[in-house]
Amino acid sequence: MDNPAGKAIFGGMEKDADIVIVGGGLNGPALGVALAQAGLRVTVVDARPAGARAEAGFDGRAYALALASKRLLSVIGVWPRLEAKLEEGPMGFMAEDRHLYAAFLAAMAESGVRLISGETVVSQEVTAGGVVVELASGRRVSARVLVGCDGRASGVAQRAGIGRTGWGYGQTALVTAIRHEKDHHGIAQQFFMPSGPLAILPLPGGHLSSIVWSETDAQAQAIQALSDEDYLAALRPRFGDFLGGISLAGERFTYPLNLTLANSFVADRVALVGDAAHGVHPIAGQGLNLGLRDVGALAQVLIEAQRRGEDIGAADVLERYQRWRRFDSTALALGMDAVNRLFSNDNPVLRLGRDLGLGLVNAVPGLRRGFMRQAAGLSGEVPKLLQGVAV
Repeated sequence: MDNPAGKAIFGGMEKDADIVIVGGGLNGPALGVALAQAGLRVTVVDARPAGARAEAGFDGRAYALALASKRLLSVIGVWPRLEAKLEEGPMGFMAEDRHLYAAFLAAMAESGVRLISGETVVSQEVTAGGVVVELASGRRVSARVLVGCDGRASGVAQRAGIGRTGWGYGQTALVTAIRHEKDHHGIAQQFFMPSGPLAILPLPGGHLSSIVWSETDAQAQAIQALSDEDYLAALRPRFGDFLGGISLAGERFTYPLNLTLANSFVADRVALVGDAAHGVHPIAGQGLNLGLRDVGALAQVLIEAQRRGEDIGAADVLERYQRWRRFDSTALALGMDAVNRLFSNDNPVLRLGRDLGLGLVNAVPGLRRGFMRQAAGLSGEVPKLLQGVAV
């Protein structure tokens, strides 16, 4: 059959792509690049304009990248684009959202991922051997598999009939950049207080950090409404003086905190990745690392199924991904929920229990190594990309 448009043809029907990914945050582009490099046709639909996002200033979002995440990014060719903009610490690497996205944008262009930016999906329909999404502009995109990387309120999940389980924490994260007198030496800090944790995440240069400061919703709202000087006055007693004097170095943002878990990670011709599957508390900075584990697992499942000549959107193929990732990610999400509840209070009995628990972890090398391997993304069945091996 003549195919001048370059469309993939399966089961006698033309498809615009093998996989259409809705959501262009970070997980969506990572998955798209991994799949495209293996020869699959990929379209990524991003609601935000690509150019504006790549050139944006610091918006408060920075991520701690674990060793396994670094390996995945290295294999798909993103890591070399990031190295000059990273802060390396003893437990991993810190990178800003804008720098990660710019690196993914370049990698998508180089690997042949088709990016549709500034468009939202308004409907999706499973058809014979595929799925079709309709964009707000009226444009339609067909594929064999639809992947939702569209966040905690995933429209892909809702349209697929996938429900969610979760709850709010009554906490809001205050996020900004702080300049400090002393060098942070690449070391991240986390302080636990009754109202919620304060994370201090080192950024490049030694004297700049991103903070994620959790407070009760009402208190966070009141603090956010303060002048910059009063905001700093509220922060200083919590921050301490271990890095010397501090000042604001960027805009201030707030993000409500909640736990939300998809009741299934897959549906007919649909798979969910990252926050669309599991939105977790940022207490351990594992949100992006969890998402990249999903990326590695789903990429491996789809690529290997394609090489075997299977229908990559078949229920048994997508179920392999769910079996691989659902228990691990749900267990970690609930574990972080428990840690937040344990530390975000001033109950003397719980305080004694957590102090004893932390002392035990520090005293027993095997436990300490286990926690470190979990944080590095090296526990359980690790996808090839997170081992640093191409699929």
